[in-house]
Amino acid sequence: MSVFKNIFVLRVLLFFLFVHLQIFTFSQDSSRLRISLLTCTPGEELYSTFGHSALRVIDSNSVTDHVYNYGTFNFEDEGFYLKFIRGQLRYYVSLENFEDFKAEYIFQNRGMTEQVLNFSAEEKIITRRALTENLREENKFYLYDFFLDNCTTRLRDIIVKNHAPQPLLPPVMPVSYTFRNAIHQYLDANNQPWSRFGIDVLMGVPTDAVMTTAEQQFLPDNLMYALDSVKNERIVLTSQSLYLTEPKRSNATFFTPMVFFTGLLLLFVLLSLSKNQTITRILKGLDGFLFFSVGLLGIVIVLMWTATDHIMTKDNYNLLWAWPTHIVYAFFLNRGSKRVITYSMLYAVFLLLLLGCWFFLAQEMNNALIPLLILLAWRTGIRGRRMIWRRGREDKDCPSDKGFLNTDTRIGADQH
Repeated sequence: MSVFKNIFVLRVLLFFLFVHLQIFTFSQDSSRLRISLLTCTPGEELYSTFGHSALRVIDSNSVTDHVYNYGTFNFEDEGFYLKFIRGQLRYYVSLENFEDFKAEYIFQNRGMTEQVLNFSAEEKIITRRALTENLREENKFYLYDFFLDNCTTRLRDIIVKNHAPQPLLPPVMPVSYTFRNAIHQYLDANNQPWSRFGIDVLMGVPTDAVMTTAEQQFLPDNLMYALDSVKNERIVLTSQSLYLTEPKRSNATFFTPMVFFTGLLLLFVLLSLSKNQTITRILKGLDGFLFFSVGLLGIVIVLMWTATDHIMTKDNYNLLWAWPTHIVYAFFLNRGSKRVITYSMLYAVFLLLLLGCWFFLAQEMNNALIPLLILLAWRTGIRGRRMIWRRGREDKDCPSDKGFLNTDTRIGADQH
């Protein structure tokens, strides 16, 4: 009997302890709100490579569980693709049911970490009020900037602004890290060498700026780590992974830009060794296509620099080798005019100088471009040299028009 009596007493004590804790918690936080930061792991597609952030708000009074998502855009927006390319696409904050939001990421096999924020009742009310205000039609839109104003930086600003005292978020990457270093880290981890190559070609000098501590937090993981690492104050109450994900299969590829451009260089070398006339004509056609493609890329780089609002595509050093004028030059490759010869030799010498200072430029260039630049320098250099040789033979075999004129005049004078 004494054993049962002791068990009964223990249960009564535990019950009163539980009630006391509930009353204490309620008295401390009358808002009945819980606000947490959701950080989603990267996905397999390029747009999801860098992860995602959102705010979750649970309201015990109205029994709601909502997610405020600042990464929403409308595919049906008029001129969507043009606005996207020009950096003028408007993103907006949307309200979603948490279970629907969670189900989408489970379907994509992307993990989700929840950090419950250490906000007072007043801070929670102010934060939820600010989020609700942002949902209004006149307030919800903003011009998205991947590096400086995105779905993560918006949440960072809300958290810092509405917490007193405002927390100083520490750096979570090396102090010398640039924006390019940061995105390379994610692209390499996701085995996306072609995405890295394309970004390196289109992104200019601003991408090589060293990030400030605040600028590091454009990445969802960085904001999550920074909140966990705040010193002298506990801004995260609890942190947990909301569900388990399946192990991701490796998507490593052998067909990288370096392999492709090295193979392209070797292909041109092999074709140039052949004396077959058909192969020679094919090689000339490939030369034209190669320089036309480079010229077209140069035009794209110029447009990204001058005709868009993207800050990171300005001052692009890739224009040093991707000359837009190649789009015209490609149609005059086989003409032996003095202008074509001069252009060819000038470009070849310029590329050799560029390769010589490759690792000392203000912009970090993608090393997969090295075999391509060698190919371009070789094709223009050898073509220019052959044209000079051909013109030299023509000048030797055939007197100039001026020479013919002088000879005719002299003969006429003798006849008279």
